[in-house]
Amino acid sequence: MFNKRMQILGEERSAIRELFEYGNRRKMEIGAENVFDFSLGNPNIPAPAAVNGAIARLVRETPAETLHGYSSAQGLYEARAAIAAYIRKKFGAPAEPNLIYMTCGAAASLTVTLTALCEEGDEFIVLAPFFPEYRIFVESAGGKLVAVKTNSAFHPDLAALENAITPHTKAVIVNSPNNPTGAVYTEEEMRALAALLEKKSGEYGKPVFLLSDEPYRELSYKGEPPYLPALYKNTVVCYSWSKSLSLAGERIGYIFIPPTCENAQTLFDCVCGAGRSLGFVCAPVLFQRVAAACAGQTSDIAEYRKNRDLLYGALTSYGYECTPPEGAFYLFVKSPEESAAAFCERAKNYELLLVPSESFGVAGYVRISYCVARSVIQRSLPAFRALIEEYRK
Repeated sequence: MFNKRMQILGEERSAIRELFEYGNRRKMEIGAENVFDFSLGNPNIPAPAAVNGAIARLVRETPAETLHGYSSAQGLYEARAAIAAYIRKKFGAPAEPNLIYMTCGAAASLTVTLTALCEEGDEFIVLAPFFPEYRIFVESAGGKLVAVKTNSAFHPDLAALENAITPHTKAVIVNSPNNPTGAVYTEEEMRALAALLEKKSGEYGKPVFLLSDEPYRELSYKGEPPYLPALYKNTVVCYSWSKSLSLAGERIGYIFIPPTCENAQTLFDCVCGAGRSLGFVCAPVLFQRVAAACAGQTSDIAEYRKNRDLLYGALTSYGYECTPPEGAFYLFVKSPEESAAAFCERAKNYELLLVPSESFGVAGYVRISYCVARSVIQRSLPAFRALIEEYRK
């Protein structure tokens, strides 16, 4: 009677969201101060003052009939023009308003782009570990997800990538700074990837696209990540302000197709068609205006670095194994037992909510999201110490 695949997706929610809901129930049962919820990448740092200022100004000055009214399907022209101007100024890359599509956050950017690109038999390569919803997005678009493991530092393994690319490969998805590892890919690595994709595109007589998933671009502790359209012409950027402006719940982002992209206008038309077919037209209009007015602003992301240093320093001193994250707001910690899921269940005995790595495409790790109040981290440290001491016994 109903779509069986949709039923399965609804009944078996993502491990991250399921844990978040469990945490909400526990907080009601024993008090929020007694639960250490590291499940969701939900920014806890306030949006910059410019955001609230822009909202107040827009509410005060925008005519009532346009403040919350529909925009064009692809978004307000003035918002797209402001974003194109920012890309040109910030990255020195060519950008045109008519090749920018406003979206309901990074998830919509990815699903629309994948739907626009995907033809029967297409494969999309992701670097493992990867954001679990990539599999849902790719398969819902009709494609096949191919996971390629990264190296020991969670950076791209170019040899493994080359072996995975076939004539069926439509695109490689990269996410840097990375969720869940915090890795930030270097310019040298991305130039090597661009050269590989150029070679494969030449061999197959058709472009292999690069999809740059960028909700964490500004959250880098080792300098700004390379801007991929400047390195590879067939790059599509899927951007979100969820993290940079702490606007996760407002669901606002964009797709940017560089004019250097092969058949850029046709691809943009496909994006518009995909947005139409998925019902993702006319992103939230108030926040189109807000985001455009605040392009280049960020929340106080230095607070995330302080959280990282506190948690990483404490956990490694207790005996946990972890590669220092270079960006985003996650620690990817080695599980002290083979099953990360079993370790996370044991952590619940200490009210520690950690996400097992199996859904990220690798085994034996847990993700800890440290975009929480520093007091939560401080109060959780005795629980982390007691948990690891169980394994020493």
